[in-house]
Amino acid sequence: MTEAGRVEARAFSPASVGNVGVGFDILGHVIEGVGDTVTVRRIDTPEVRIAAIRGTTVDLPLDAPGNTAGAALLSLREALQAPIGFEIEIEKGIALGSGMGGSAASCVAALVAANALLPQPLTPAELYPHALVGEAVASGGKHGDNLGPMLLGGLVLSTADRLVPIPVPAAWHSVLVHPEAILETRRARAALAGDYALSDFVAQSANLALVLAGCHAGDAELVRAGLRDVLVEPRRAPLIVGFAEAKRAAMEAGAMGASISGAGPSVFAWFESREQAALAAPAIQAAFIDAGFESQAWVSPIAAAPARLL
Repeated sequence: MTEAGRVEARAFSPASVGNVGVGFDILGHVIEGVGDTVTVRRIDTPEVRIAAIRGTTVDLPLDAPGNTAGAALLSLREALQAPIGFEIEIEKGIALGSGMGGSAASCVAALVAANALLPQPLTPAELYPHALVGEAVASGGKHGDNLGPMLLGGLVLSTADRLVPIPVPAAWHSVLVHPEAILETRRARAALAGDYALSDFVAQSANLALVLAGCHAGDAELVRAGLRDVLVEPRRAPLIVGFAEAKRAAMEAGAMGASISGAGPSVFAWFESREQAALAAPAIQAAFIDAGFESQAWVSPIAAAPARLL
């Protein structure tokens, strides 16, 4: 701290489950226990620069416009017409190409840290448009399914211009299993090209409605009826070796539903209790071992906490 105010802040953003199967590009929830950490320093020159990226063996862009965190802070600076600049250090805790919202986490953590350095901090909803700019650098489009839950916590419906928190019973937990494989987001999105039947859109809309209604009512049977992705999962599943077996293991363990997390290859499953989720995780991991992949697993409340200052 200085007399002029805080000059450095550090923030952590958790990983997330994007899409939640039935909410392509608009629905997501956070996963506690894993995430990215970003340190932001206020500098006198009106620019955004990235000083370091640690925690990855892959060379990520150090030029601000080509980096999710850098692009988000450039957008923030421009909108505020701020006379100051920001220097960023990123510590990656989320594997690249994992389907766990890694690009979004760096972006959100940077915004939360930079926000603490502003004389008048913005609300999460006000930070959201800048997060969308950052996310677009990595994915090629402004979609908020990962960003919304990172900003608000829990399960969030994220449209182009608003964030809608969805209540979920505190007892409900998710298992996220990440096999040691990489599936690039752009490749996973390319798999979605082509025509779709109108009947599939109707079915997917019904499933999304059932899941949202079930969450609001705390009705697990409604969620069980709806947590089935008929649009995206059939096209992406062939890209993930061991997916069918991992999903089967989750369902046999009593999951309300299971599908691909984000663009994959990670898999998530929802359960009515932490105990159920914890018991299911080894079975899901065993399915990936049979497919030739070691994996990591996290058990988390669906209503977990958002990004935070450290």
